[in-house]
Amino acid sequence: MYQQILTEVQQGTLVITINRPDKLNALNKEVIAELSQAIDELLAKNDLHSAVITGAGPKAFVAGADISEFPQLDAAAGAALAALGQEKVFSKIENATKPIVAAVNGFALGGGCELAMACHFRLASANAKFGQPEVNLGLIPGYGGTQRLVHLIGKGRATELLLTGNMLGAEEALRMGLVNHVTAPEELLPKALEILQLIHSKAPLAVQAILGLVNTATYQPAEGLAAEVAAFGALFDTADAKEGTTAFLEKRKAQFTGK
Repeated sequence: MYQQILTEVQQGTLVITINRPDKLNALNKEVIAELSQAIDELLAKNDLHSAVITGAGPKAFVAGADISEFPQLDAAAGAALAALGQEKVFSKIENATKPIVAAVNGFALGGGCELAMACHFRLASANAKFGQPEVNLGLIPGYGGTQRLVHLIGKGRATELLLTGNMLGAEEALRMGLVNHVTAPEELLPKALEILQLIHSKAPLAVQAILGLVNTATYQPAEGLAAEVAAFGALFDTADAKEGTTAFLEKRKAQFTGK
């Protein structure tokens, strides 16, 4: 089905592995198209509750975009490339109604850092490296890097990274808030799956509402509180909210159905 990525289902999580280790899993048009298809699969299937995105091999999550595609691009083609990637993958991940987590093993540079930042949160192995080195090519990030990096680590730190093209190690990324956890390489995927299993036990409609409201807080803070009020009220009409509150009062584990 896929040529550039591998997919596997583990305990209701779709594990998506970008499989170009000889190219350090660099993003090209085919990878973008297949990632988009895999995200559509996640969102369409009721038995899939979340996804993890990672890279094949020990060296790289995604070491960047495939620069070999760049020299022939003019302004219009460059803008079209960025817009297509944003629509088909990066914004689609960020706006997904099911949690999508990045498990960063090795280099996450350029488009790879942007792919990780588009995910709802990130875990990193101890050997991970993050950066936006596009300035070294006379370019800037085109897949949301200038926007999401600012939201995640703050204006000053983001500006320095974007202007210098420097890399962050895993522990520094953890300190800055770019990643939530740092693990040994062999513990990276199990830790991501462990967190997602906990999320799977929660009410799906509440999880969906939280994902949307966090994005509203990030990009439309003025409307965020009103949206939260509306979503909070709407959830009281769900079977899961009635089950959750009843189970709490009865001192038993809630059985959520996503309704």
